Amino acid sequence: MNQTIEIIISADGKSRIETKSFTGSGCRSASQYLEQALGQPTSEQLKPEFHHGVSEQEHLQEGF
Repeated sequence: MNQTIEIIISADGKSRIETKSFTGSGCRSASQYLEQALGQPTSEQLKPEFHHGVSEQEHLQEGF
């Protein structure tokens, strides 16, 4: 399946970035430039795929 990044803009002007088919923290790396362009994030919701493929070392680093 192809990795995609969607930018959703609601009628009230709020934007949301949604990544698909990424595992681990690859989604953050891929969407980082878009997040910077759109401004400071107000929230983050991680999908279950984020935790797939994460090595033990990566998991420990995220906790700090």
